[in-house]
Amino acid sequence: MATTDILLLEHVNGLGGEGDTVTVKAGYARNFLLPNKKALPVTNANQKYIESLQKRRAEREANELAGAQELAAKISAVNIAIAVKTGEGGKMFGAVTAQDLVDRLKEDGVELDKKKINLYTPVKTLGKHTTKVKLHPEVSVEFEWEVVSENPIETDGEEEAAEEAPKAE
Repeated sequence: MATTDILLLEHVNGLGGEGDTVTVKAGYARNFLLPNKKALPVTNANQKYIESLQKRRAEREANELAGAQELAAKISAVNIAIAVKTGEGGKMFGAVTAQDLVDRLKEDGVELDKKKINLYTPVKTLGKHTTKVKLHPEVSVEFEWEVVSENPIETDGEEEAAEEAPKAE
């Protein structure tokens, strides 16, 4: 099968990033990549353009890394407590999701996409929790947050009686 070398002008999933020179099948290049202006054929005339794309990509990636490290420092400095409604015995109504964390972080001035928060299942218990946030392929941060009750935790009457009995003795 015929193949051709092309220069990618933007990131293409499964193929490469901006400024990469890749070998693809001729039909894929001719029918999809070139008409959609996602690539250029590799020629001697395009060599300067290849160098400028690679330089621009390196600068962009460096800026993204620096921004991710700055955001990681902000996230690790934030103390979050999410108040939830509870019922008898401290049982939560509903759950705390990644979107709840994003909303709470936004209140503290940290803009974040909920897809970056690795909260595999919604939290349904009170107390401290640790969540990992992946900001960049090289930068991830774990932060602690707490789920607290909005209203005082009411216990069953039997538990209160059991607690008072040892005190009376």
